Amino acid sequence: MEYFGYKGLLASMLRDVGVEPGDFIRITRGDGFTIEGVLMPRYSGGDEPIIVLKLRNGYNVGVRIRGGETIEKAGRVERGEPGAPVPLVEELEVGDKRVFVLGCGGTVASRVDYETGAVKPYLSPEELALSVPEMFKYTSIDVEQLFAVLSEDMKPWMWHKIVEGVARAISMGYDGVVVTHGTDTMSYTAAALSFAFHRGLPVPIAMTGSQRSSDRPSSDAAFNLVSATLVASKAPFAEVAVVMHGESGDTYALVHRGVRVRKMHSSRRDAFQSVNARPLARVWPREGRIEMLEEKFRVRGSELLQVDNGFDEKVALIKHFPGPISEVIDTLVDRGFHGIVVEGTGFGHVSSDAIDSIRRAVESGIPVVAATQTVFGRVNLNVYSTGRKMLEVGVIPVEDMLAEVAYVKLSWVLARTRDMGEVRSLMLSNLAGEISGRHDVKLYPRWDV
Repeated sequence: MEYFGYKGLLASMLRDVGVEPGDFIRITRGDGFTIEGVLMPRYSGGDEPIIVLKLRNGYNVGVRIRGGETIEKAGRVERGEPGAPVPLVEELEVGDKRVFVLGCGGTVASRVDYETGAVKPYLSPEELALSVPEMFKYTSIDVEQLFAVLSEDMKPWMWHKIVEGVARAISMGYDGVVVTHGTDTMSYTAAALSFAFHRGLPVPIAMTGSQRSSDRPSSDAAFNLVSATLVASKAPFAEVAVVMHGESGDTYALVHRGVRVRKMHSSRRDAFQSVNARPLARVWPREGRIEMLEEKFRVRGSELLQVDNGFDEKVALIKHFPGPISEVIDTLVDRGFHGIVVEGTGFGHVSSDAIDSIRRAVESGIPVVAATQTVFGRVNLNVYSTGRKMLEVGVIPVEDMLAEVAYVKLSWVLARTRDMGEVRSLMLSNLAGEISGRHDVKLYPRWDV
């Protein structure tokens, strides 16, 4: 019989002492070694004789019980004390929504093996419920682990599989889909989903991740996952979005369009920002409330599902630098790449000595796209002579499209056509909100650090 996820001898020992999660306990081995901490529940399916404790410093550890140990109750952690479990949501009415969680890597939908330190995915709703029970106050949840890869190991062929998984869940009638993903390349996958579903999406696709692992006291995993679940189940829009912390505390999350978001900091919990656009919405997970910030959005239930899947792997994204950029372009042409996106300086420029290499690429049937590495602002190749030369040799300037979004879009376009005219037309068409008109100066944020 289980006891808060513990089985066999451990269940008997804990039950006999009368302790339960939230109790402060002391474990003493036969050799006199003692360790103290708050008893945590075990994940279902775990058979190892390990008791999980939260230490006073906020970190979790696993203590292996070999026999002969004694367990004592040393007090009870009340809400408000350091280490106390504080629910994100209180007294929220459970609805009849159904959300599908598709795991694609990252630590947000993973559990920590506190003996080995390994991060393992949740393979069942039961395991997920033990870690983030607040999710189930919004909706019933089904879970599938598609990939368990590091963010940096994500590839375009995996985007194809993710699109298939999301489309399958939507076709099965789920009210929304949560895609868990490593944060470093989440914006690339968000863009891929945005283009794959740009013609028809009936429900929200909420991507989320965590900046800090789930065993750290400052982890953002549960907060982001609950926020994404709320978006997937109740948001009025049907968009591909990234849902992450909106500020450094645990107050609200922001919802960013999948083609307008970038990770702007390596470690802050509010690392993600909408670029050249406002966020779609603000999410208050404790209150179960979604505050819309944008008036224009694709309305939930207004479209039928249409999928345009497939991505060309032979596309490169390169950054202009004060060096032999022409040699880099020539190498890509020689290696048979199908498309090149260049992050140019300022308005999107490359050095004058790279113009001939770009001409060679275009004449070889390889589209060359110009984005800007300044993040905010837009490409304008009509201002200086270098830009005008780039236009003359056939460069495609993509306005205020983010460079990584341009890379994903070019990959998606080239999987459909290699005709240069059609490629240019599609790259300059606003398919999923990736291109906009003039910008409000208020869209240029400054970090409050």
